[in-house]
This record gives sequence, structure tokens and C-alpha cells, in this order.
Amino acid sequence: VQLQASGGGLVQAGGSLRLSCAASGPIFSINIMGWYRQAPGKQRELVVSVTRDGSTNYVDSVKGRFTISRDNAKNTVHLQMDSLKPEDTAVYYCNMQIRTVLPGYRDFWGQGTQVTVSS
Repeated sequence: VQLQASGGGLVQAGGSLRLSCAASGPIFSINIMGWYRQAPGKQRELVVSVTRDGSTNYVDSVKGRFTISRDNAKNTVHLQMDSLKPEDTAVYYCNMQIRTVLPGYRDFWGQGTQVTVSS
């Protein structure tokens, strides 16, 4: 199983970016999908997650600005980021809890995509 993330880049404060992540391979089902980020010198943090039935959990700092969505048929998750701030600058990683041919769910990670917001 592989996760391929895309959509990062450089944007001015107040701008928008859309991240996408697609899972491929022998996938039986996907439980929680999410986006994490890691800024220089800081620990990786959960930005937002979404369950199969659409329940979401956002970190307070992005509420009202970021929107997560998932397409269960395409094994993809998107992150629409609006009103971006310089403090959103980080490497963003997608994460999925995936069940393959083996029983149980495992964590899989995308390769990370850089988001840089200039002031």
C-alpha cells in the first residue's frame, strides 16, 4: 500500500491551497484518514481527521479555515486550506488506517508535502 500526497506549495498569507492524498494497493478498507503537520523544530501534530462516516476532529488553530473531505470509493482524502497564516507553514503528511489482506488496521503515511505561507 502506498499513499501519494500532492498539492503543497508557496502561498501568501490569506491565500488557499488544496492538498490531496490517494491510497493505492491491496486495500480492504480504510478507517480513519487524517492530515498531520510538522513545523521546523516542532513535533508532528494532528491537524484534522475524518472517520468513515464523516465525523471530523480539527485542531483548534485551523477550525473555520481548513476543511477535510474524503472519497471512500477512490480511497482519497483532501484538505482545503483557506485563510492561510505564516504559522501554518510546515510539512504536511497524510495518514490512513488501512486494512489490507491481513486482519487489523495499520497506519500508513504519505511522503509529506511542503506548505509555505509567506507574510
